[in-house]
Amino acid sequence: MSLQEKLVSGLQALDIAPDTAPRLLEYLALLEKWNKVHNLTAVRDPDEMVTLHLLDSLSVLPHIGQGRLLDVGSGAGLPGIPLAMIRPDLQVTVLDSSHKKTSFMRQAKAVLELNNLEVVCGRVEEFRVERKFDMIISRAFSDLAEFMRLTRHLCADGGVWLAMKGVYPHEELAQVTDATEVVPLAVPGLEAQRHLVFLKAA
Repeated sequence: MSLQEKLVSGLQALDIAPDTAPRLLEYLALLEKWNKVHNLTAVRDPDEMVTLHLLDSLSVLPHIGQGRLLDVGSGAGLPGIPLAMIRPDLQVTVLDSSHKKTSFMRQAKAVLELNNLEVVCGRVEEFRVERKFDMIISRAFSDLAEFMRLTRHLCADGGVWLAMKGVYPHEELAQVTDATEVVPLAVPGLEAQRHLVFLKAA
């Protein structure tokens, strides 16, 4: 199965229009090219990247509302860049403290002409905004309590934190008091467990 076929099949399983595949593959090709020099992600095989990066990132799409989204510790732009590509109505800010990773994300923004994407290089606890975010998402950034502690100043009233996790995070959930909901995510082609944790701002 070609990369295109694998991606299209996964997008259809996630109920995402398959005509978005060429741009997603353009992003993947850019990531693969930069990865050879800058080591942005441990996943090297493009076939695995389709599942572990693109489809994994897009599995949260049904749970993404309207407004402004902050992706903390975005790394190579995951999940922020794929979400910005599929949802042009969404204002996405991707933040990482690594210069090489934010340089890559700026390049991706330019090449893919993502007008709804803002790239920020810096530490999240030092990041300040005039208008807070409706949603703050992270994928393997830190544990739940730390994630909320570091980003609380950026979350709008009534906003929500979305933490992408692997297996059900029993121990981490015991450390947080905010109202939570945990939903299992189905990532096409992935056997491993994935969960999305919702934490609502009081």
